[in-house]
Amino acid sequence: MKVIYMGTPDFAVGALEKIIEAGHEVVCVVTQPDKPKGRSAELVPPPVKVCATEHGIPVLQPVKLRSGEYYDQLRAYGADVFVVAAFGQILTKEVLDMPKYGCVNIHASLLPKYRGAAPIQWSILNGDEYTGVTIQQMNEGVDTGDILSVVKVKIESDDTADTLFDKLESAGAKLITECLDGLEKGTIVPVKQDESQATHVGKLSKEYGKMDFEKPATTLERMVRGLNSWPSAYTFLGGKQLKIWKAEVVDEAANCEPGAVAQVGKDYFDIQTGEGLLRVLEVQLEGKKRMPAGDFLRGVKLQINDLVK
Repeated sequence: MKVIYMGTPDFAVGALEKIIEAGHEVVCVVTQPDKPKGRSAELVPPPVKVCATEHGIPVLQPVKLRSGEYYDQLRAYGADVFVVAAFGQILTKEVLDMPKYGCVNIHASLLPKYRGAAPIQWSILNGDEYTGVTIQQMNEGVDTGDILSVVKVKIESDDTADTLFDKLESAGAKLITECLDGLEKGTIVPVKQDESQATHVGKLSKEYGKMDFEKPATTLERMVRGLNSWPSAYTFLGGKQLKIWKAEVVDEAANCEPGAVAQVGKDYFDIQTGEGLLRVLEVQLEGKKRMPAGDFLRGVKLQINDLVK
């Protein structure tokens, strides 16, 4: 099939690679504009652009695709299908209707659950046992189109947003190639989404990572994993930001207020929460490198009832 691929971040790279490997002709890649990075503000291309360039595929980078500036170019490619994966822009009906098989989206959740942004993080934050990838036929709504294919992925107890990201990227890459073959052969049967089961999630902000130790330890441990590596779960110690990168739940209580250090071990320290203790195993103090809690404790002498909030 002739494919126009629309995507931007790392999550979208695996699927592009697999589509190429499967023998489909990717005639064009559409991605977001290069963005300045670091103090030098040097323009850095999106990961999907880097991948496309390596394969010699033409790249379009509209600031706003919906402006219509690139519509004639898109039509000229004569693509059979547009594949979309974390592109980052809304497609108009005119674009959705261009290709023979329409536009199909790779979404990192089991739709209709977690429509919208950050579905990977929210599946961990909410303590789900499973998540997955859905290929859906795009319409003018946000992740509301018919389901074409789906695969479930188990969320392990030690999964972070980053590790789950990698699992779902791989699952989505495999699923989209199977789906494209099914579309071409006419074996795909679209399934309407159950609107009664639909949930919507929004983008995460840096502020969301601020830990509230009045909450249960289970909730805070999910924050640590679900917000790893961005925006990260953090608190404050002596006025300095303290990121918590790894933690576990201890089903005990201590005679101290939420947010206070309840116990200090050789390689960990426990913080009292609204329910249970949060055992901290890996941290990063503002201005310092990420390190095991044991290394941190050799440089910072925590005492029982010291406040970490």
